[in-house]
Amino acid sequence: MAAENPLEQFAVKKIIPLNIGGLDVSFTNASLFMVIAVALITLFMVAAMRPKAIIPGRFQGAAEMFYEFVDNMLVENVGTEGRRYFPFVFSIFMFVFFCNLLGLLPGGFTVTSQIVVTFAMAFVVFIMVTVIGFMRHGAHFLRMFVPGGVPWPILPILVPIEVMSYFIRPVTLSVRLFANMVAGHVMLALFGGFVVGLSAFYIVPAVFPFAAILAVLALELLIAALQAYVFAMLTCIYLNDAVNMHH
Repeated sequence: MAAENPLEQFAVKKIIPLNIGGLDVSFTNASLFMVIAVALITLFMVAAMRPKAIIPGRFQGAAEMFYEFVDNMLVENVGTEGRRYFPFVFSIFMFVFFCNLLGLLPGGFTVTSQIVVTFAMAFVVFIMVTVIGFMRHGAHFLRMFVPGGVPWPILPILVPIEVMSYFIRPVTLSVRLFANMVAGHVMLALFGGFVVGLSAFYIVPAVFPFAAILAVLALELLIAALQAYVFAMLTCIYLNDAVNMHH
């Protein structure tokens, strides 16, 4: 049955079909959940910052925790100079985190399980980092492709490898997030189907798979936060290459 297919949950479905100049720009379930994620982040931040209390409430405390977390990440990886890029990294972290969480809700859709979405975010990071590198260092930014202290006869081999590893960053960054979210949700779907199948005949045996589902769900919550952290962390590391050019 189609409903039993664990990959069906990743299907992109049109909600509002749109075609402009022969280009399909339909509003899909993926679009809807991206809008929901942005709306929830906005509401969360507005609700958190409105009181401005000395003793923070629940929302303000959570917002300050996210703020300090991303700020520390930037300072540790880029230095104090990295704080000027805080809005960009904070936005990426919150967007990935909320999209991952929405995908765990019943009837939810995991936007980050779509390679086109994760690649688009990774490509934006790649372009921004490259532009920052050239704006700060000019043509000297190309020196990052030339490892220091390497004998010149080896450079014709190493330089192409360095260039390739740099340009493959959007692929590795996007595939890492996409693959982890897909694998986790497929595992949840398989365990869920197993529990439903058992509970139809035996109540007691289904307790054990149900406990396994809760364990996998807890793991997925951890992965949702961890993947947002990893995406933001790698963004900071790439920013460090552009800002400080440590090579």
